[in-house]
Amino acid sequence: MTEQVHVLVTTPHPDDAETRFAGSVAKWTREGKNVVYIVISNGDKGTNDPAISPKELAATREKEQLAAAEVLGVKEVIFLRYPDQGLENTPELRKDIVRQIRIFKPDTVVTVDPHGRYMDHRDHRIVGYATVEAVYPAAESAYAFPELLDEGLKPHRVTEMLFSGRMQHNYFEDISDTIDIKVSAIKCHRSQVGNRPDFGEMLKNAARTNARDLDIEYAEGFHREIINWKPFSYSI
Repeated sequence: MTEQVHVLVTTPHPDDAETRFAGSVAKWTREGKNVVYIVISNGDKGTNDPAISPKELAATREKEQLAAAEVLGVKEVIFLRYPDQGLENTPELRKDIVRQIRIFKPDTVVTVDPHGRYMDHRDHRIVGYATVEAVYPAAESAYAFPELLDEGLKPHRVTEMLFSGRMQHNYFEDISDTIDIKVSAIKCHRSQVGNRPDFGEMLKNAARTNARDLDIEYAEGFHREIINWKPFSYSI
């Protein structure tokens, strides 16, 4: 892929990105930024309906994720297909994330905050931790996964991380112009939200709450970390 990638998103399950920060994604793509999704798990346990097999659900959720990405202007979605509710912060998972960072060379990586509320989904915590550890130090350390050098993937430094889900945010995106796109995108995930008429209003209420002290109508909040140290020199 030769087009510059500005934002790389790692999301635990299909639909997590849409629920959390699709308004920001739609804003970024409107601004001409290229956003790529890395969906870590296959979401095959996201139902209690015994009539739907895990394999069938995983396939359905991939189609839903692709439809939502199209609504948001996301041009590429990578599915890693790890088992839902079975994630571990292993070297293999971190290497898979590092591989994508080195392929796409994003300026910004967006993920879920690993320090979620008490009852947060375990997969969310795992993806948050694995992603931040992939960004630093592994993605910019040539010999963290030396086999990636054999794939032609040189070190890359991410300059910014945005974490979604933190109770105390230090960075906000104004999504007043894209809140309706966010609602349209989440509706693509029919296996998860069904036909609930109240779901869109729930998302809008959350965005209103984020915006209440900002003199705007709707916002999405993040914890933002700027990565400005230079511990390695690259000669590879």
